[in-house]
Amino acid sequence: MSADGERILVVDDEPFITDLLSAALRFEGFTVEVAGSGREALAMASPGRHDLVMLDVMMPDLEGTEVCRRLRQSGVDVPVVFLTARDATEDKVAGLGMADDYVTKPFSLEELVARVRAVLRRAGHDGPDGAELRFADLVMNTDTHEVWRDGRSIELTATEFRVLQYLLEHPRRVVPKTELLDRVWDYSFNGEANIVETYISYVRKKVDEPGPPLIHTVRGVGYTLRLPKE
Repeated sequence: MSADGERILVVDDEPFITDLLSAALRFEGFTVEVAGSGREALAMASPGRHDLVMLDVMMPDLEGTEVCRRLRQSGVDVPVVFLTARDATEDKVAGLGMADDYVTKPFSLEELVARVRAVLRRAGHDGPDGAELRFADLVMNTDTHEVWRDGRSIELTATEFRVLQYLLEHPRRVVPKTELLDRVWDYSFNGEANIVETYISYVRKKVDEPGPPLIHTVRGVGYTLRLPKE
């Protein structure tokens, strides 16, 4: 659940989408407001009113990218998550150049909520220790790029760090290989999914060496960070 009832503004011109997202986010403990157009979103948004804005990119009055630009211009410095059916590499790169995350339709509600939490965490909504991600005796500081297991320092490469960070941001959830490829590697990366297996193996050797193992394989699906008996 959302610890502090973070406030999210959901912007989409399709009522079915806004109803679905609002219900899912409220169930997770978020406070939700809805805007049915880009102009309505601009009228509702003000500095400090929302903790995150979820924006549909393709709207009839103002595209989400233009809404995002105007929000920034007006001093509403809030994390933005784009929702869009545009999944071309150039669209993702352009979107991520403006927003904090870019979610393509169709998406699972579970994934969307997890990504909202990750954006809020990066924005510091976990309080003074927001830079730290923790699971069991595993601790990561995303500011200093340090990792500890049971108090023991662990040296990771930049890519190993990103792999572990993504798993820590989604504890207990099974993360598909394709999602790790999409989120950890560059969007233009054209390698095979076996590079994910290789890096998971590297991270396991460093993180799970003392035990008990925290990184688990769910055959045919992906990987999850959880305690052995969960």
